[in-house]
Amino acid sequence: MLKYLGKRLLISLPTLIAISVVIFTILAIAPGDPMGEFASNPAITEEVRENIRKSLGLDQPIYIRYFKWAYAFMRGDMGYSFNSRSPVFELILQRLPTTLWVVGMGYIFGLLIAFPLGIISAVKRYSITDNLATTFAFLGISLPPFFTGILFIIIFSVQLRWFPFIYDSNLKISDLGSFIAQIKQSIMPISVLALYQAALLMRFIRSAVTEELNQEYVRTAKAKGVKDFIVLKTHVLRNAMIPVVTLIALDIPRIFTGALVTEQVFRVPGIGALLIDSIYRSDTPVVMAITFIYAILIVVSNLIADLTYSLLDPRVRY
Repeated sequence: MLKYLGKRLLISLPTLIAISVVIFTILAIAPGDPMGEFASNPAITEEVRENIRKSLGLDQPIYIRYFKWAYAFMRGDMGYSFNSRSPVFELILQRLPTTLWVVGMGYIFGLLIAFPLGIISAVKRYSITDNLATTFAFLGISLPPFFTGILFIIIFSVQLRWFPFIYDSNLKISDLGSFIAQIKQSIMPISVLALYQAALLMRFIRSAVTEELNQEYVRTAKAKGVKDFIVLKTHVLRNAMIPVVTLIALDIPRIFTGALVTEQVFRVPGIGALLIDSIYRSDTPVVMAITFIYAILIVVSNLIADLTYSLLDPRVRY
């Protein structure tokens, strides 16, 4: 296991270096000028703008800027935002709790919905329950989150006036009333994310469990008199979860970056909203930090998923 872990880490390092080079190069040559917001200000002369550009290191060649960024990142320094002049690490930390709360809870509820629905749908194939669960999954996949979000706003916020349609980032939880307000403003974005995630996972889980139910070892176990529930819990689910773990491992890093569309629809001040705003303003340090952290989380999650295979399937040995 340790030998395999060491090999994977050695492979991961050049992968991350290549990803960082590609991301940095794309952001460096992309259209847009970080100094563009100063162009319309008559009080800032061309000479002042040029001095600001030099102070930010934008006058240097791309490869020098990349090595400086990589060295600083390895020391934990993600640089400073071109627009707010604040440390990028602090900007991410400010948005991270909101993203983990909204997107994380949406993903957890999606898992709690998808697993029982997917398993029941596979066990009771072609039944009314299966048809209803399949219809739910198709609707959830077909309706994009921005449409579902707008639909929720029209129904539950505009018509029924049950929930606020704009997320209040300044709300502080100090008593029961503020806690209830926090729950109310989180219900719609969390529900939109949970429904979409549940629909994706439910179809995948149903397919994996259905494939295992048709295997010879399942019929053999049933012929020996083993109860259906024991067969499902002990044999089928462990084998069916191997591809599902891969899908979940690839999805978990998305919790960090946030739900880009949903955060925009409900004005949730999460990392996804920060990323979109930074791209619009050509704030390269913020965009670079968020995208590269996402790449690191993808690599780490894949490694954890591979190590988890040996727990689910005893035949897998490293």
